[in-house]
Amino acid sequence: MKKRLMMAALAVALSGAPLQAADLEAGEALANGVCMACHGQEGNSIVPLWPKLAGQHPEYIYKQLMDFKTGARENVQMSPQAAPLSEEDMRNVAAYFSLQTISEGPPVDRENLEQGRRLFQAGNPETGVPACAACHGPKGLGLNLAKFPRLAGQHQTFVENSLKQYRSGERANDPNAMMRGAAASMTDEEIAAVADYIQSMSY
Repeated sequence: MKKRLMMAALAVALSGAPLQAADLEAGEALANGVCMACHGQEGNSIVPLWPKLAGQHPEYIYKQLMDFKTGARENVQMSPQAAPLSEEDMRNVAAYFSLQTISEGPPVDRENLEQGRRLFQAGNPETGVPACAACHGPKGLGLNLAKFPRLAGQHQTFVENSLKQYRSGERANDPNAMMRGAAASMTDEEIAAVADYIQSMSY
């Protein structure tokens, strides 16, 4: 266990991320405590309402936890969980989750995948929907220092709900309203299709 965590700490350090000084043992303890009830073993939640955190970028996890703590993002489950966490706690658990391997999800609606792929890669120029790949990358891997999250392999239900929350303004902690703008013109059908495609990207 000690050797594995030391190697993981080296990997975080070599990534050049500001979270390189994280205590991975402390992060693992938090992850296997309060976090595991919803986000699952090693950050792979089995309930599609709750996001997978395994393999997510540490800067994105840290930002979301800080937003829950400060009230910039509100959620009845997460806001109380983040409230007692220190910045060090957040750095530790974010680094731990980022080093875990995301699991594959169940099969999705194959009929939606081509429409979802087109939206993800090229958007919808006719209605002004931008390509998801522009920020999240063609493979949905995101970008750590820009705090653009990994999407590939995320639960379809969580992605669909998140896009609808951005569209309605219920979720509003995106810098410069980038996601609210991206989702504003998306139809329910487009949201479902791109969410299906995102879940399928782990295969």
